Amino acid sequence: MVVGARIATKEKLPNYIGGEWHTESVDSYLPVYNPALDEVIAEVPLSSKAEVDRAVQVAKKAYATWSNTPAVDRVQYLFKLKQLLEDHKEEIARILTQEHGKTLEEARGEMRRTIENVEVATGIPSLMQGRLLQDVSRGIDQEEIRQPMGVFAMLAPFNFPAMVPWWFAPHALATGNTYIIKPSEQTPCSQQAIFELIEKAGFPKGVINLVHGARETAEALIEHPDIEGISFVGSTPVARAIYKKAAEYGKRVQAQGGAKNFLVVMPDASMKFTVDSIVSSAYGCAGQRCLAGSAVLSIGEKHRALTDQLIDATSRLKVGYGLSEGVDMGPVISRKQQARVLDYIQIGSDEGAKPILDGRAKKVKEYKGYFVHPTIFDEVEPEMRIAREEIFGPVLSVTHARDLEEALAIVEKNPYGNAISLYTQSGKWAREFKLRVRCGNVGINVGVAAAMAFFPFAGMKDSFFGDLHGQGMDAIRFFTDAKVVISRWV
Repeated sequence: MVVGARIATKEKLPNYIGGEWHTESVDSYLPVYNPALDEVIAEVPLSSKAEVDRAVQVAKKAYATWSNTPAVDRVQYLFKLKQLLEDHKEEIARILTQEHGKTLEEARGEMRRTIENVEVATGIPSLMQGRLLQDVSRGIDQEEIRQPMGVFAMLAPFNFPAMVPWWFAPHALATGNTYIIKPSEQTPCSQQAIFELIEKAGFPKGVINLVHGARETAEALIEHPDIEGISFVGSTPVARAIYKKAAEYGKRVQAQGGAKNFLVVMPDASMKFTVDSIVSSAYGCAGQRCLAGSAVLSIGEKHRALTDQLIDATSRLKVGYGLSEGVDMGPVISRKQQARVLDYIQIGSDEGAKPILDGRAKKVKEYKGYFVHPTIFDEVEPEMRIAREEIFGPVLSVTHARDLEEALAIVEKNPYGNAISLYTQSGKWAREFKLRVRCGNVGINVGVAAAMAFFPFAGMKDSFFGDLHGQGMDAIRFFTDAKVVISRWV
């Protein structure tokens, strides 16, 4: 699939289990669409419980050897994979654009973040070190060691299909666990291409496996008694349900949910910079990212100037196929999501918000995909649905607040706590904001508060269910058990 960077039309995607590609045990498939063209580009298998069990048993068998492989040897495979990803990042970026609809530039950025996570995990010989304290009492030493646990699984979202599984997989592998990835059935092709590179990297058979499917496949992974933990990124209702169900089965869980991310603009904000940042945050990936800014809180007397400039900058965005030259924003993922976003635009109008830029009025004539042009609502009240609910599309709401205190009160009442950004030149306001706001990822003059791979991808309130996040040291702790050893030699 990687060669030529073009997905073969209606290609039936195989599972990758035990170092081999499998199609013979799957007889049910779903179509995968290019959302810009409304064309079927592949068929994804709906793996059964039996296929899931096959993957788990293979991974469990591989764990016995992999967990006892020295960490410095385990990371050699990650070094090889990193180089292969570097060599093929452009091809996979093009596949990303075809399956998801994001622009090629956005896909390239996703590949860069994917590679960075693999790179960070190669430092596991240092990251996994324990602690030792001599003579905690006379003649007694105490140490903490971290050890792998077994088989883990990842249930991936559609919006960053290449990157998100690799928030987790490199850390799981480097710490000595074996792993199973279930891509989104809507965007499975880029992960398929990455697994072709995993095969080339020569990972031992069964250490990392790919199992395609939809809800039944996910449930089989959650319920399987030989899986130690589940990582998930998606909507809040599903994250909450997975957290509850996996906990009932005694598994570790990190479930990233939805978001309603505020962009708070103070009176002293640098206007052009702020407008450009807001537009990039709100409409990058057509608003289909959990860190997208979707609700502006405009503070003070510059509200009208801000909205006028937002209309001007947003109106100049070119909407189209992400592989076309000069396109700034692609389609949403599916016909169903397109209808959902359009419904929310109507809901906003019905609630009394003022559509100062209505995306329903424009069409993309060249392509028949699932396009929604950028939309902006002004005069949005905090209790309106478009101000409280995750739309996951190119819709921005603007609310006027008297001061920072009122803005913080609005944010606190919102059920989500994934990301938030403040635009200001004041260190005093910035410090107060970052300490008081209850949100996992906080940006100061940064529209998309995305943590680098060596920091955890945080989240609070209804945006995260669990204790330890993806990436960084949180990932190391999630994929290992801490053991305390107290020694006396006589």
